Amino acid sequence: MTIPGELIDLHVHGIESRDTRTDSVDDIISIARYQKSKGVSAIVLSVYPDSIETMRQHMQTIKEAADRIHRRHMKTCADIIGVHLEGPFLSPKKKGALDSRHFLRPSVDALKRLVEGYEDLVKIITIAPELDGALRVIRHCRDMGINVNMGHSNATLREAEEGKNAGARGITHIFNAMRPFHHREPGLAGFGLMDRDIYVEVIVDGVHLNINTLRLIFAVKPPEKIIAVSDSVKGERSADRAVYREDGVLEGSGITLVDGADMLVQNGFDPHTVTLAMTSNPLRYVS
Repeated sequence: MTIPGELIDLHVHGIESRDTRTDSVDDIISIARYQKSKGVSAIVLSVYPDSIETMRQHMQTIKEAADRIHRRHMKTCADIIGVHLEGPFLSPKKKGALDSRHFLRPSVDALKRLVEGYEDLVKIITIAPELDGALRVIRHCRDMGINVNMGHSNATLREAEEGKNAGARGITHIFNAMRPFHHREPGLAGFGLMDRDIYVEVIVDGVHLNINTLRLIFAVKPPEKIIAVSDSVKGERSADRAVYREDGVLEGSGITLVDGADMLVQNGFDPHTVTLAMTSNPLRYVS
């Protein structure tokens, strides 16, 4: 499918042999070049949870790469428009493929140490809203102009509502790495489906979410609140275009947004809604 407009992926860890866990500016530029070669115009690079010092080093590398691309007018690279901090204020109960050894109790002090000097670079941070101290950190992020996604979370519906009321605006890869939907406790996933204001990230590789779950999301959510993402990671992709750890845990995808668009349209999704989810919706979220 040819998407009218500029594709923007708000959740990219890496692709093929490179990811954001690097001190190499050239590695980051290679990710941006690959994305542009596949039709993606702009990306937000996701930083893995690690020590605060290491996460800051990775942000510095991304900043230098973004500056080089801009300064040298590198048209063969996707624009790097910011970073997404996927951690460290996450729930060990819903770690997914992330390393929970680096998860921290949410505190404003830790947040300040993490983002100081990178306030303009950080566009999104994922926080588990049920953790002690999380709501105060969410409020502080809101006041700083950083978008908060709720995710990697065991939050109940009530705790998700509290997160939104504190200032959270989105949900990181809905249904993945969160409390499963239950008819007596809908949890964060149920909240994401029902709330008309909250944005939801949707991994569109056809593996992280069953095609019928994707149909449910696109049927229920207002079309302007769906953000399609790749959640692409470093590694060899399998036949289903996902990336798995050696122990079989699903680590991420090996797709770009163009692959996701093709998959959705081939399965009968409305091309206009797909376009919104990959262009104007993500742009509006980070603007």
